[in-house]
Amino acid sequence: MTAETGIAVALALASTTLTNVAYLREHDAVATLPELSAAHPLRSAKHLLTDRGWLRGFALESTGFALYVVALALAPLTLVQSLAAGGIGVLAFVSARVGGRALPRHEVVGVVVSIIGLVALAVSLAGGSGEGSGGNVVSIELWLAGTAAAALVVVALGRRFGAVAVSEGIAGGLFFSIGDVSVKVATQGGGRAAFGLTVVLGYGLGTALLQLGYQHGGALTVAGLATLFTNALPIAAGTLVLGEPVPQGALRAVRILAYVAVTAGAILLARRSRR
Repeated sequence: MTAETGIAVALALASTTLTNVAYLREHDAVATLPELSAAHPLRSAKHLLTDRGWLRGFALESTGFALYVVALALAPLTLVQSLAAGGIGVLAFVSARVGGRALPRHEVVGVVVSIIGLVALAVSLAGGSGEGSGGNVVSIELWLAGTAAAALVVVALGRRFGAVAVSEGIAGGLFFSIGDVSVKVATQGGGRAAFGLTVVLGYGLGTALLQLGYQHGGALTVAGLATLFTNALPIAAGTLVLGEPVPQGALRAVRILAYVAVTAGAILLARRSRR
């Protein structure tokens, strides 16, 4: 593992810790605010921006995002995103401690599986972590457009079938994934810096949906689902769209195990609670 990769790993772990603690603070703040509505965005934004608790949470999230951008500039998307996926374990643990409750069995298993995935990822780094080809611009644009379309469909289905919190968490994660993939592409420089536009759109819409979801469901449900899709899609995009390689031989199997484990852990932790 190179020095740059080591720095990226440390930054990614710090980023996911700050971000997931921020999700809890934002959830607690939003739960006390008047109803937020997508039909009244300016009024909803005013409620958020005048609440000190929410602003403190958002400041933590912004700091985590800044560390994430630096990590992506130093290491492949699949590596950074896999480390971020393990952050949902932080969310589950802190949520339980703050709420004074014990973690349900499926959440304990989810934390353990996530940790196994992170350990496997660390072992696989012995085989290197190449940046890949960077991908074709048209393929990247199609991936982002398809993700956005899926998010809109999820929101529509959630409202129709009464699963608003779940749909807003999933759609928020899908839009965040657009931002994550776009950040990696934009950091490649040159004409690809134009993907900064989809960075803003992805994170802006993802943040809005997350805040709406917080008023309809628990933090672990909404943020957990968002985290799952925020990480699973960019991991797939790194390999399928950006051409990032995986190690050969036994370390290849270990790297794949790591991807599967962090995603499976996120699924277990994102299961809807009874709150």
